Amino acid sequence: GILRVDLLMLRILTSPFRFQHNSIRKFSDYLVNNSKYAFLQRLGIEENNPGVFNGSWGGRGEKVTSYSPTSNEPIAQVTFGNKQDFNETVEKSRRAWRDWCLIPGPKRGEVVRQVGEGLRENLSDLGKLLSLEVGKILPEGIGEVQEYIDMCDLAVGLSRMLGGSVMPSERPGHMLIENWNPLGLVGIITAFNFPAAVFGWNHTLSMVCGNCTILKGAPTAPLVSIAITRIIQSVLESNGYPASICSLVSGGADIGQEMVNDRRIDLVSFTGSTEVGRQVGTTVQARFGRHLLELGGNNALIVNEDADLEMALRSMLFACVGTAGQRCTTTRRVLLHESIHDDMVERLVKAYQQVPIGDPLEEGVLYGPLHSDRAVKEYQTAVKHAIEQGGKVSYGGKKINRSGNFVEPTLITGIAHDAPIVLKETFVPVTYVSKFSSLKEAITWNNEVDQGLTSSLFTKNVGKVFEWLGPHGSDCGIVNVNIPTSGAEIGGAFGGNKATGWGREAGSDSWKQYMRRSTCTINYSDELPLAQGIKFE
Repeated sequence: GILRVDLLMLRILTSPFRFQHNSIRKFSDYLVNNSKYAFLQRLGIEENNPGVFNGSWGGRGEKVTSYSPTSNEPIAQVTFGNKQDFNETVEKSRRAWRDWCLIPGPKRGEVVRQVGEGLRENLSDLGKLLSLEVGKILPEGIGEVQEYIDMCDLAVGLSRMLGGSVMPSERPGHMLIENWNPLGLVGIITAFNFPAAVFGWNHTLSMVCGNCTILKGAPTAPLVSIAITRIIQSVLESNGYPASICSLVSGGADIGQEMVNDRRIDLVSFTGSTEVGRQVGTTVQARFGRHLLELGGNNALIVNEDADLEMALRSMLFACVGTAGQRCTTTRRVLLHESIHDDMVERLVKAYQQVPIGDPLEEGVLYGPLHSDRAVKEYQTAVKHAIEQGGKVSYGGKKINRSGNFVEPTLITGIAHDAPIVLKETFVPVTYVSKFSSLKEAITWNNEVDQGLTSSLFTKNVGKVFEWLGPHGSDCGIVNVNIPTSGAEIGGAFGGNKATGWGREAGSDSWKQYMRRSTCTINYSDELPLAQGIKFE
């Protein structure tokens, strides 16, 4: 799927979802009843779906209707959870943890392996659901599910390798051991744009580490959460484990607030905006809980004068246009060396003109709708402010006259690198292009925003590469060379610095955030010497 996206973009270069409360509609109105979308029923989606799972399905909260951002047609209804549902789920999850944490790591890994197999069996259908509910193109929808599957594979291997350290003691007959134990109950709050992958990053590692999880998915993408939970439920029950090990409470900000405030939730993993993340972080810290934050990114892609311009052009197109600009890793700022600026802008405009726009489920489409009508309004506001602040619309800038939440991918040139709208992250497909005279200047501009998620430099100069990677280089958590700002692999730790929240998920040693560490000193001698040679006799 990912390769196909790249090939389609190469070909170009060479030639709301929303939810409503208590909606009343006819049976035939819902897309779940349309044979064109038979994959919905294969995934267990019905016209009316309970949004709470804690060993059994239910929900006492409000009923919402989800709409496809492609056509604004209703897909299905979901009954959210309320405070009582949440409390019951926490209690059941805590009880399940008492036994789950004692299961050997490799056996927990076997459960995660089977979850991965369940995802593989439903890969195509889940990818289509993501396209329908979120609005991303089908290759990206399938790619997101594949990322979850890859995380299952990584976690299975990790389940046999979780370990601490044995350190030498200064005292005879003593040993120091660094020991890791499961943390407890992990609350996972995901965003609309990656409802499967973000949950997968957290859920897979958390499970093999011996924790139980409660998912609160984005209120505008509840069907993805329900479909995935059904797969996990089947695996847990077939292995004789309590299905409440992995629970779900669908809901809005009220459920999120309950999770953030609840002392029984040992770790809150939150993916979303910097503004909300700041509140989550301070609230969880106030109760001395642990938080993992994956927040905004105002990412820059720098093209130096010695870069492979064709490679840079392909990368910019994917990073700016992919997912209709709704990735936290989307390139929002393009910094071009003054000697290549005009030529690259011209080539980029031509590439934008040829991007196939349409129904994300249709083959060949590279650009779908924004997720909601609210995002459309944010897009229009951003374009307006960019013009007011001196920018020129070199391409796009308008809402597309068709059903759904479609807008034109937009390039803004001639705007100052530090204009207020440029320094502000807007989660829409608007890219600001600036001209720099030296790499040192470009790095300074890269680092001047509040966020520090991802960044990329295109150059053939090895010296410039290490300047970029060094202490005076990019201040982001992800620092790329000759690849886009988006499209990270799971093997490395994913996350950003500064106002991106400092959280790390997926690979490397991210698993440590889901466990508690203890340093153990063991005396196996008959003597009792004190550290630092202290005598207390």
